[in-house]
Amino acid sequence: MSLDRRNLLKAAAAAGALNVLWPLSAGLSPAQAREAAEQLGAAWDAAPFTLGVASGDPLPDSVVLWTRLAPEPLAAEQPLPDSVDVDWVVARDRDLRQVVARGTVPATAALGHSVHVTVSGLEPGRRFWYAFRALGKRSRVGRTRTAPAGRVASVRFASANCQAFHDGYYPAHRGIAREDIAFVVHLGDYIYEHGQVGGQALRDHEGPEVFTLPEYRRRHALYKSDPALREAHAAHPWFLTWDDHEVVNDYSGTRGGSFAKRRAAAYQAWYEHMPHRDPAASTGGTALPAEPRIHRVRHWGGLLELTVLDLRQFRSEQNLPDGTILGAAQRAWLGRGIDRAPDTWHCWVNSIMLSQLRGKPGGGYMFTDQWDGFLTERKDVLGQVRRSGLEDLVVITGDWHSAFVGDIRPDFDDADAPVIGTEFTAHSVTSGAYSADWNAANGPLMGRANPHLQYFEGNRYGYDVYEVTPERWTTHLRVVGDRRDPASPVTTLTRFHVDRGRAGAYEDEATKGSPAQYRRD
Repeated sequence: MSLDRRNLLKAAAAAGALNVLWPLSAGLSPAQAREAAEQLGAAWDAAPFTLGVASGDPLPDSVVLWTRLAPEPLAAEQPLPDSVDVDWVVARDRDLRQVVARGTVPATAALGHSVHVTVSGLEPGRRFWYAFRALGKRSRVGRTRTAPAGRVASVRFASANCQAFHDGYYPAHRGIAREDIAFVVHLGDYIYEHGQVGGQALRDHEGPEVFTLPEYRRRHALYKSDPALREAHAAHPWFLTWDDHEVVNDYSGTRGGSFAKRRAAAYQAWYEHMPHRDPAASTGGTALPAEPRIHRVRHWGGLLELTVLDLRQFRSEQNLPDGTILGAAQRAWLGRGIDRAPDTWHCWVNSIMLSQLRGKPGGGYMFTDQWDGFLTERKDVLGQVRRSGLEDLVVITGDWHSAFVGDIRPDFDDADAPVIGTEFTAHSVTSGAYSADWNAANGPLMGRANPHLQYFEGNRYGYDVYEVTPERWTTHLRVVGDRRDPASPVTTLTRFHVDRGRAGAYEDEATKGSPAQYRRD
């Protein structure tokens, strides 16, 4: 079967949409599916390292390196032996001549031929380069860095979230790859689980909704067909949490029955495709624990304490009197961290909005899949923050596909409750937001309904960059010109500052005139 872009586009146009002939929709073989995907804009690295390389979870002396062998990225099974030896190398230079560590690990079929190498004994606070070799081929070269130890003058890092493949290309990740930053935090919705969307989608999912391990693997491989995403992974180490679409929309981790099998498949595929450090994972590459450990605390010298939360795996159903979004063990762990918090900036990595959000004055909560569906636990957690005297709290959040800036109060219904922190909710990478008309009409309503809300902008897409010094936290809202253009330029929409020792954010005077659908006077 011969495939070329002209014939694919002609057939797609006759059918009314490109996605009709998107890979695997017409019984194509894996090789033909890959060829068709590439003709319609997908691209992978050279085999067997088609999905690229990545690093993550940097410590002062250690970092995790990742790759996955996938010669046929959209195939249900890879044409590989059950176990393949993969060599890895870490060096001080881009040409990999000043080697500081090397080794060999097995990539096994049990974990999708993925590789997670924990490299220890590294110097703190410096850059390294790395690569893999297997089956006579070498991967691209990636760049990473270790966390610093001791005093730090500043740190810059970025966050990204919600990158629906069918909603556009990833110029945001292209921008992240080019930023001068220490690391990236991904806030969830790395993939979407549903089937093809049709219509005018620029590109589409490769098949129907995913349920099984081979299907989740294929979906992750599709998302990594975007060159900008692979570039961002290769440029910086990442910290990761997840939200719902890594499994299925709005799920609760405590569901049982057949859902537990689907969730286990999704969790394994997520792990197989991420530079994630799980202390209970098998060092031989053969097993993943039933409950992967996502929540953790990491430090960037003495400047920043990063608390990564898992708001899906242990949550109950929404709107229960005794409901939990954290689960008992994670709640106790977070509480110990609050009570023992060092004198530093505290950043909570939060996949869904912590702050209260009512749709209009006197109206109900907009979404109880957020912390608004777990009122007792939220009040308990934020009450503990206030009682403990923890200061300099900044929460970074994804999920909403729009940007919000808001005060954090221990009781959002009490206008006299003190401000104890700031929440920055970032634009999505691509995932569709409400229409411009909806934003214009409802931004002021949300502002009047939520006195703690400072800012709302929902017409743009991008990512946030955070610049932190001992005296100030600055959030740069970075936006792309057009998510339909993979080379779209990135600009700064506005900036907000938080001064150390003074709760609450304020907008930079130089960017206050930027477009927004709501600003608090």
